[in-house]
Amino acid sequence: MVTSQPPDPTAIPAEDADAASLSPGEIARVQRRTVRVLSAGQVLGGLAFGATVSLGAVLAAEISGDEAFSGLAAAAVTLGTAVFAVPLASFARRRGRRVSLATGMALALVGVILVVGAAAAASFPLLLLAFGLVGAGQAVNLQTRFAAADLASDTTRGRDLSIVVWATTIGAVLGPNLTGPGEALGQFVGMPPLTGPYLITAGAQLAGILVYLVALRPDPLLLAQRVVAFAARSSAARAIVKPDAPTAARFAVFAIAAAHGVMVSVMAMTPVHLLHQGATLTVIGLTISLHIAGMYALSPVFGVLADRIGRIPVILLGQVLLAASLVTASLGQDATAAVTVGLILLGLGWSATTVAGSALLTEASSEQQRTRRQGFSDLVMSLVGAAGAILAGFVLAWIGYGGLALVVGVAVVATVVLAPFGRIPTKTVPADG
Repeated sequence: MVTSQPPDPTAIPAEDADAASLSPGEIARVQRRTVRVLSAGQVLGGLAFGATVSLGAVLAAEISGDEAFSGLAAAAVTLGTAVFAVPLASFARRRGRRVSLATGMALALVGVILVVGAAAAASFPLLLLAFGLVGAGQAVNLQTRFAAADLASDTTRGRDLSIVVWATTIGAVLGPNLTGPGEALGQFVGMPPLTGPYLITAGAQLAGILVYLVALRPDPLLLAQRVVAFAARSSAARAIVKPDAPTAARFAVFAIAAAHGVMVSVMAMTPVHLLHQGATLTVIGLTISLHIAGMYALSPVFGVLADRIGRIPVILLGQVLLAASLVTASLGQDATAAVTVGLILLGLGWSATTVAGSALLTEASSEQQRTRRQGFSDLVMSLVGAAGAILAGFVLAWIGYGGLALVVGVAVVATVVLAPFGRIPTKTVPADG
């Protein structure tokens, strides 16, 4: 007869065995590979999203028969991003980043298929539903930056996160430029008009799903959870630990959302303003392209700065850049060159705040709270962006472009005033816990 033995309290649980056997150097190697995989997925996700959204407004106007409804396509994507942000973050906590990111991409792929179906059936409600599902892909793009921080150390978290953010640049730039070849391909295979580019979108999303499912091993979040659990039971716990800091986390959420609201509000109204000023579509397109470059191209610089001088100083640097942008755009609203410079500074300010704020949010949250707060941050960020885009139109009509730039400056002032609340306290504990 087999008798059961009492559990050995000193034994390492099976689920923690891999965490226990990994040295800091091995974890760093896993992290470097994770960042490469996430960057590849971000390129594919940005490519899919750029190709999708570039024709969204045109399809909405075409199917609805009214140009007044053209903006609802982007609104549906933004709302979808907000709807899926928290569920995907919760799913990541239970099943890991690998499954969560792949699931979000799969939902977006279903959305793309429905976009083509809506165009074939000339169904505007189905089109809006489809674009809502496409928003899951954007929620994945947002979550990916947090996935880059799961295994990162305090000295590399900003850099690793920012590299993944930077990777978005490649897809965001390439996506809209593939519209022509995609439309030609769609005509060749007999797809409805204006839906050919979605073949490229679908291909990029399928590739992204495979990248996450096959290459994102070990799962960074699940491994990080096991490392934390093992460390909590280890007598070698560090003497200085960072406790959960909900106040700092709330500030990080506010700073990220405020910067996003400022950016979206001004950026969304810039084409309208420039068009009224007599600028050509080419000039408008160049201005927006330079703005997007400002958003992503220098993100690694801000990530390195956040690691070296701290999260709060870089968030404040972002506010300085945002303030300079708003003043430039307001005072130079009648000069296209000044507006363009303002848009570049706007992108840089958004980048600095988003990168440093995301790193701060991760560090200010305990392992139990981290994914929940990350999902909430993405939800708030998306809702504030949507509200900013909608309300900005009314403000523009009321007090003009210069007035709009000054009004949204209130969010910049509020972020600076609240910055002291972003400090993460430390506490000293005995080495044995």
